Amino acid sequence: MRLARFLVPIFGLICLFCDGSARLQAREIVPGEEIDLALVLAVDISYSMDQDEQRLQRMGYISAITAPEVLKAISGGLTGKIAVAYVEWAGTNSQFTLVDWHKISDRQSAEEFAAALAEAPMQRAYRTSISGGLTYARNALEKLDAHALRRVIDISGDGPNNQGEPVLDVREAVVSAGIVINGLPLVLKRGPAGWYDIDNLDEYYERCVIGGAGAFSIPVRDINAFARAVRMKLVLEIAGMHEPQIVQKTAFSKEDQEFCLIGERIWHDRINDRDWNWR
Repeated sequence: MRLARFLVPIFGLICLFCDGSARLQAREIVPGEEIDLALVLAVDISYSMDQDEQRLQRMGYISAITAPEVLKAISGGLTGKIAVAYVEWAGTNSQFTLVDWHKISDRQSAEEFAAALAEAPMQRAYRTSISGGLTYARNALEKLDAHALRRVIDISGDGPNNQGEPVLDVREAVVSAGIVINGLPLVLKRGPAGWYDIDNLDEYYERCVIGGAGAFSIPVRDINAFARAVRMKLVLEIAGMHEPQIVQKTAFSKEDQEFCLIGERIWHDRINDRDWNWR
């Protein structure tokens, strides 16, 4: 089993040298084509995560996209096809598309996606703008020239928003566009070095980040369990099996608004940023 897991990226790299027309057919999304799901994997690359954690996070996505249970969920859809893009984000001006829209309908196309992701260089950036990451992911979905039965942003991160627009404002704009936001908060305790950690990041994601019909969040408390959490999350997202947990709100209480600015307050108090303001 271990050997098979490590061979997946190798088989994917071999596919890069396969017949070009076969690869194009697997990757190409025909304008107006109907697909079951358009999914943006939006991954935090801020400096609060060390390089080992980021490497495990990347490998978690690489292994999950080719997992048998994920491929089974894809084939069980109405069209048997999904489109996936992989983006990374940190501060307001740090968003990057590592793997652009890629149609996945079988093992070969999944392995091609995994191979492309494995080849992409690791990078890190400063600050944490969940709102910037959500806006970037929404723009990617709006540019996709396909008819997706569902549109989902799967955002993972290890801290609250501390730069850019208030996350509640952007969350509501994204949900109003018919896009579901699911979360994968990394609740990792780092001791004194993790001055920006908050004890209730899972609650923060539930109250401030995720939204839309059927939205859900799966906290990760051990980075070594990340791959398993991603597999579970992808199956639920692709199959649309999760029971509705949060629906779109039309208004937020003052308590919600204050709670969802906790990241900005921590940053302001720590850095004494005089140019920072609540809005």
